[in-house]
Amino acid sequence: MTAKIIDGKAFAAGIVAEVAAEVAAIRATGGRVPGLAVVLVGEDPASQVYVRNKARTTKESGMESFEYRLAADTSEAALLSLVAELNDDPRVDGILVQLPLPKHIDSARVLDAISPDKDVDGFHVTNAGRLAVGLPGLVPCAPLGCLLMLKSELGDLSGLRAVVLGRSNIVGKPMAALLLGESCTVTIAHSRTKDIEAVCRAADILVAAVGRPEMVRGSWIKPGATVIDVGINRVPGAEGKTRLVGDVAFAEAVEVAGRITPVPGGVGPMTIACLLRNTLTASKRRR
Repeated sequence: MTAKIIDGKAFAAGIVAEVAAEVAAIRATGGRVPGLAVVLVGEDPASQVYVRNKARTTKESGMESFEYRLAADTSEAALLSLVAELNDDPRVDGILVQLPLPKHIDSARVLDAISPDKDVDGFHVTNAGRLAVGLPGLVPCAPLGCLLMLKSELGDLSGLRAVVLGRSNIVGKPMAALLLGESCTVTIAHSRTKDIEAVCRAADILVAAVGRPEMVRGSWIKPGATVIDVGINRVPGAEGKTRLVGDVAFAEAVEVAGRITPVPGGVGPMTIACLLRNTLTASKRRR
């Protein structure tokens, strides 16, 4: 058996196209188009790439893009002041503060300062709570992207056994909540789970989000299962260069799974697409 490769890049392009069509319709009727503000503090190379890609895709979708690049020594008070201004700015529907922040800034305090109605990352405790109890809210982008791909590939998820490998607030916990909302039978596995290989082998859907390169081996996967690899890990490659791998040993897993996302080209592109989707959602709710 060779698994079907789930093309996250193509799927994401479809979402961006849908968002762009809605934005164009808003513009054509004289409405205010959605606006996304992205704040970058410092000069982390990976963060700079992410911010640049987000800004480019935002503009391509027809939305307003607002970029704020602050020095690494920007004070926490100054950053909180900017967030307050963006909360009050009627042009801005979504606010994203790029993580990680410099060590002298309390990330939790900054994220908590973003208005829940503009929290397009879905990290605010209000949105986390709404997701947990099944109320509408803004959902973290990576888990949302995973769910959209799963529903597209499998249709009705009701009754399927799902294992989420990882318990972070950013991916693991919201992913589990989303799958519960689809009536899956959900298990969260983590570093202290006993016989973790057997737990994973029971899954019809396995979502790996632990941040450990190629941790999930082919022998951990139930034949025919759908594997969603959220991990993005940079490891040594040939000729002194590095390469990206996921949390799943892809070469092994592709011989066992029924469907699988690659790294790169799987969940990654969905994150930015769902960020735009969330911004459009936030804009429509505000209107």
